[in-house]
Amino acid sequence: MTPAAALTPESFDLISLFVRADWVVKLVMIGLAAASLWSWTIILEKLFRFHALNRDANAFEDAVASGRSLEDVAADAGDQPVQALPRMLQAALKEWRDGRGRGGATEGQLAFLVQRIDRTLDTIIARESARVETGLGGLAIVATASPFVGLFGTVWGIMQSFQAIAIQKNTSLAIVAPSIAEALFATAIGLVAAIPAYIFYNAFSTSAAKYAGRLEGFADDLSTAIQRRLSERA
Repeated sequence: MTPAAALTPESFDLISLFVRADWVVKLVMIGLAAASLWSWTIILEKLFRFHALNRDANAFEDAVASGRSLEDVAADAGDQPVQALPRMLQAALKEWRDGRGRGGATEGQLAFLVQRIDRTLDTIIARESARVETGLGGLAIVATASPFVGLFGTVWGIMQSFQAIAIQKNTSLAIVAPSIAEALFATAIGLVAAIPAYIFYNAFSTSAAKYAGRLEGFADDLSTAIQRRLSERA
């Protein structure tokens, strides 16, 4: 049976390409498939997380804007709220109560209290920003490295096709087609892993930046409200 006769359309389905591939190309394919699975795990987790974060933030901002006292809104959030906005409100009110409990204060002490509240809020914002960005580094790695790993598998597969030509002394397409197909399959898997990771990395980076900006805006509003209270006391 000639090589051409041995080839059928089924010889080029995905499973056949993988089974027939060189062990190096197989390792590349397996590694890229694992990277794609890892990136999709991160993508799905981030989709649900950002949806939940923005939903809870909307609800809490509506509660703050409802006209109720900040103390009541903070109390409704519980002792240890998970979301950042309630924690920021509770931290700001705690600093406010501590400062008020000291009785009369000079203008300098009041200014120091405002600075302390700002630093507390900035710390919460920094920690929350780092938390929501967890996993984005993994997407960046998959997005940037996968095409090059796939390219390595492609180069290796093409080298195997040249070796087949040299051994069989035949330049027929039937000789080189299987190895070239395996090589291109490795490139395809690399792109399948890289493209979604790249798209969602940029999307989630934008979402994280918007959420951080939302926290900073809420912190500014809190700081303004505290300063207003201090002015009323003065």
